[in-house]
Amino acid sequence: MANLKEIRNRIVSIDSTKQITNAMKMVSAAKLKKAQDSITQMRPYAEKLQELLQNISGTLEGNVGGEYTKQRTVENVLLVVFSSNKGLCGGYNTSVLKEVSRLIQNEYKGKNVKLITIGKKATQSLSKLYKIDSSIIDIVDKPLFEDTVILAESIIQSYLNHEFDKVVLVYNHFKNAGTQIVLSEQALPVEFQSSENKNVNMDYIFEPDKEEIITDLIPKTLRMQFFKALLDSIASEHGARMTAMHKATDNANDLLNELKLGYNKARQAAITTEILEIVGGAAALDG
Repeated sequence: MANLKEIRNRIVSIDSTKQITNAMKMVSAAKLKKAQDSITQMRPYAEKLQELLQNISGTLEGNVGGEYTKQRTVENVLLVVFSSNKGLCGGYNTSVLKEVSRLIQNEYKGKNVKLITIGKKATQSLSKLYKIDSSIIDIVDKPLFEDTVILAESIIQSYLNHEFDKVVLVYNHFKNAGTQIVLSEQALPVEFQSSENKNVNMDYIFEPDKEEIITDLIPKTLRMQFFKALLDSIASEHGARMTAMHKATDNANDLLNELKLGYNKARQAAITTEILEIVGGAAALDG
């Protein structure tokens, strides 16, 4: 058994670690509240925009949306990977990296796959295995719609120039603080859900016509899709880190209790030994 000094040092060390993990948990909880508010406030607008696009496209025949929706033979694929700049967030980054590897090795095997990484962790890990076309870091710490628009428009223009045949976003979808779901979401080409109501007359007057409205709505929807993926990813990061630090704090408490119990037993045994030695010495002197 370790001596009392070693146990005391371990108790001090673990207690210090517990204070750090508890502080990180509270910081992540505060950041999560802000990130959660951002994503929950933005989702209704993004969903309504998508619904509007689907409803209008469902009343039209033929190739709706031009180059944005035209299906191509997939040879060049762009994966936009969202991760964090910092660690200590459980399996948050690992799950995204596993999904990227699965897509490259299985779904897009034999294709020319390019990567755009958002966040340090994806850049550091994926650069060891694959060639990264571009890396963006600052946008994770300060998620502004204007910065996301610049990225989205650059990718959209590259797609329209036939540099890519498909664009896929890989990110963590925020469900709640304890649950994050990894998604690989196709951004381009845009796919409309099939509708059985193409011939139904809609009680609206469209100005300009439906085709022009769809052509105008698609880029806006794509920009919103990129921003939603970023906000989802950030909220998921804080939720995952808060959960991980909460578990780490609980584990530290359990370990502290075990060490303190062991320390008290060792101390009691040492005191008992000293008493026995004193009593034995006194008996020897009396004899």
